[in-house]
Amino acid sequence: MAQKDTQQVFEKKRQGIYARYIKRGMDFILSLIALVILSPLLLLLTITGMAAMKGNPFFAQERPGKDAKIFKMMKFRSMLHATDKEGNPLPDDQRITPFGHKLRSTSLDEMPQLINVLKGDMSIVGPRPKMKDFLEHYTPEQKRRHE
Repeated sequence: MAQKDTQQVFEKKRQGIYARYIKRGMDFILSLIALVILSPLLLLLTITGMAAMKGNPFFAQERPGKDAKIFKMMKFRSMLHATDKEGNPLPDDQRITPFGHKLRSTSLDEMPQLINVLKGDMSIVGPRPKMKDFLEHYTPEQKRRHE
C-alpha cells in the first residue's frame, strides 16, 4: 500500500507547471468567455427545448471526472421519456425528437457542458467522461484517464 501511495504522489509531482497551475485557469476563462458570447444561443435553445420537450430542456447524468470523482454532466435533452406498456423505455430512435436530432447532429446538445467546465467538473481539453458503470471494469492503464 505504501508503494501505491508513493506512486500516486510521484505522479502528482511529475505534472508540469501547465497541468498544475495554468490549465484550470485557462478552462475557467475560456468557458466563461464562451458562455457569455453564446448566451443568446443558449437562451434560445433553452426556450425552444422547453417547448419541444414539454418541460425541462436539460439532461444530467452522473459521470466520473478528475480522480474518478462523480459529477453531474449537463446536456440539452434530445429524447422523450416514452415507455412501452410494461414501463420499459422505448428504443432511442423512437424517443428522439426532431429538435433533439438537430441538436445532436450539430453537437449543440453539448453546450451546457461549458457550465461543467466553468465549475471545474470537466476540462475543455481532455478525455470525454464515460459512464460511471465502466469504472469497475477499467484496467490500471484505463484508470489513468482520471488523473
